[in-house]
Amino acid sequence: MADQQALDEVVRFTSELIRIDTSNFGGGDCRERPAAEYAAERLAEAGLEPILLERTAGRTNVVARIEGTEPAADALLVHGHLDVVPAQAADWSVDPFSGEVRDGVVWGRGAVDMKNMDAMILAVVRAWARDGVRPRRDIVVAFTADEEASAVDGSGFLADHHPELFEGCTEGVGESGAFTFHDGTGRHLYPVAAGERGTAWLKLTARGRAGHGSKVNQENAVTRLAAAVTRIGEHRWPLRLTPTVSAALTELAALYGIEPDLTEVDLLLDKLGPAARLVEATVRNSANPTMLNAGYKVNVIPGEAVAFVDGRYLYGTEDEFRATLDRLTGPDVDWEFHHREVALQAPLDSPTYARMRAAVEEFAPEGHVVPYCMSGGTDAKQFSRLGITGYGFAPLKLPEDLDYQALFHGVDERVPVEALHFGVQVLDRFLRTA
Repeated sequence: MADQQALDEVVRFTSELIRIDTSNFGGGDCRERPAAEYAAERLAEAGLEPILLERTAGRTNVVARIEGTEPAADALLVHGHLDVVPAQAADWSVDPFSGEVRDGVVWGRGAVDMKNMDAMILAVVRAWARDGVRPRRDIVVAFTADEEASAVDGSGFLADHHPELFEGCTEGVGESGAFTFHDGTGRHLYPVAAGERGTAWLKLTARGRAGHGSKVNQENAVTRLAAAVTRIGEHRWPLRLTPTVSAALTELAALYGIEPDLTEVDLLLDKLGPAARLVEATVRNSANPTMLNAGYKVNVIPGEAVAFVDGRYLYGTEDEFRATLDRLTGPDVDWEFHHREVALQAPLDSPTYARMRAAVEEFAPEGHVVPYCMSGGTDAKQFSRLGITGYGFAPLKLPEDLDYQALFHGVDERVPVEALHFGVQVLDRFLRTA
């Protein structure tokens, strides 16, 4: 079990990492190097030999390997990202980069996404060094840059240009899973991620005939784009159940004593109440218009109009997604991938999933571990290029008045000290047996 020093360090590390502003504004505007150097120093103090790698100056990644007691066993990747989304200080009740610890809570950008998990990893590794603990199989620790944008400077760069560092890795764990989900009835659910929807950020371009705003124009690019965007925004995507989502619905239905009729999913979701939030975004593909750009003067009809759409598709449905976009955009609007990453699916009958479940249940015996699929994506997508099966496992035991999912990219992001202590203990338990 993690010692008192590990419990103290996870709080301190979370706070100190938050103080290192690694806001990722996109387009390369970020600098993770100070946080990477901080993590590397903590690893080196534990006797490891971390490697710092950059594709772009300042966009730094850290990789280290812990040798296991069974050299022939498959290795396990444990990863977390160092960048965070920006924060508007005026909206917060504390300085978002203060790392303030107040009333048993650590405040700041990255407290849940995901400098808390980075701190847990560091605390566990250092505790092992003090106690002479070695895991059963090799564990590769990776702290990445650029997860909050394209990952081209982070996990994508590592997977494409430094695959040798991940030799032997067949599975990986990262964000986000094994957090407390309160269902409003007193039950504590702990969803562990075993899948992710694919990322399909789209750029739509409509072209037409430029002209004077007072004239008749049947080839108006703005009108064409607006019609396509409306069709996309109003489209009702059909139900598509992956194995992970089917298992999540089945286990949740059993927990609530409901007949698990997967032919009437919308009705089943209604019966699940608040717990439906864990799966409702992953029973269908989605495409949400998010940005529009057209014109330069009110009395000029532009010859081109552009929109961006945040699309997500379930495992095994990319061809259907593409065909649907072709139909919805129509003949007058072209679309292309602005950014694309694969959908993921991980087995629920693996020993690794069983060990994650057991680790959570040891420290939260009142909890119910259930599988779920992430509606968004993580660095597991890029690491999957190396044949690494990814799970979301960043354990936190949270009070009922703290909405974990709402804190992601939200205002006043924070994490209780007790949640960090729980996370260190569960992660330590899992990794010792993984």
